[in-house]
Amino acid sequence: MALSITHLFTKLKQGSAMVERKTLNLKGGYGIEEDINAEPISPRQVLIVRYEDIFDLLIKPGELRENIVVTGREFDDFIPGNLLNFESGATIRLTFHCEPCKRIAHLVESLKSIQGKRGILGVVIQSGKIQVGSSFQVQAQKFSALSENPYERFLNFIIKIPSGKVVTYKQIIKGIGVDNSYLRAIPAYLKKTSATDYPLHRILDSKGYLITYVSQKKNKLETEGVKVLSEADLLSNLDKSFVNIKDYLWEDRTIYLK
Repeated sequence: MALSITHLFTKLKQGSAMVERKTLNLKGGYGIEEDINAEPISPRQVLIVRYEDIFDLLIKPGELRENIVVTGREFDDFIPGNLLNFESGATIRLTFHCEPCKRIAHLVESLKSIQGKRGILGVVIQSGKIQVGSSFQVQAQKFSALSENPYERFLNFIIKIPSGKVVTYKQIIKGIGVDNSYLRAIPAYLKKTSATDYPLHRILDSKGYLITYVSQKKNKLETEGVKVLSEADLLSNLDKSFVNIKDYLWEDRTIYLK
């Protein structure tokens, strides 16, 4: 069976309803133009669902908050690491499966029943327009699949931070493709990784303050040429160290394009 697009959707703002479209403009390294999930460093710019999966589950197109519904591909071929090539020249790298969550729990008997059928996330590699009814091809294993485990994606993300640069909690959340609720998990990830050689000293909280339980953070940053400033905390009578984020923030928009 030919591989084709059956439905297209965008979400314009957080919490809003999906808007059905006849065409979508894909922008390489960015996502879908005007979509709320367009983000250069995110591995979840686009969500793609197989029509066969939602048909079996009696779910209507768009209810899983997906952007693209496709048909005509065997399940074993629609997997992370593959590349979708559209007629217009647009391409999408499939990164990892979208995790079932409470937002779609009302659509199924159990979240377990939709495991592996919630859709696959992806990033736009090449720009182009796609439209309902147009066909596409799949290149198998064009890229490495990203881990389904958020902690492993965390490790793979932070190891890329170059010397002399920093990232914040919020940037990590975007870069590993998890919900904002994972902000609470980042400290646990840091403590779990504290005995390793990962560059944890290059991670700051969302306001630019150094993480107190990361050893030798100040010395390591200064050795790499990062200027660490101090701010008096009147409540604790201690100096709080911070970095001017705008001077040292790492913003590599190509990390998922290679």
